[in-house]
Amino acid sequence: MASKTARKPSIAIARSEHERLTKLAESLANRNPEVSDELMAELERARVIDDANLPDGVVRMGSSLRYTSDLGEDRSVTLVYPGEADIAAGRISIMTPIGAALIGLSAGQSIDWTARDGRIHRLTVQEVTEFS
Repeated sequence: MASKTARKPSIAIARSEHERLTKLAESLANRNPEVSDELMAELERARVIDDANLPDGVVRMGSSLRYTSDLGEDRSVTLVYPGEADIAAGRISIMTPIGAALIGLSAGQSIDWTARDGRIHRLTVQEVTEFS
């Protein structure tokens, strides 16, 4: 972990998703401990909000969003559960380092995330559209 890690932005997660994602992270702890730990850390620091009160524009499961990265990427993706992931179709699993980093962010927020190769990258959410 880099010693100059930026403070993580505040995030919000719907109560129903928080419960389901906690169970998912726990169930995958033995098979994928790094990402499971990252997701658990995000869930622990998130502000949990009743589903009906979660503001529009917060990245949640099923949200489509556009983000830019420090590598010059500008990508549009949808955040999904592992069984629905399809990189070619832009469907990113919550159980990937970037998926765990995206949950709970809003447009304009940036977060540092660690890729599988150990390098730290920064992504910025540009826009979020709700699941249709």
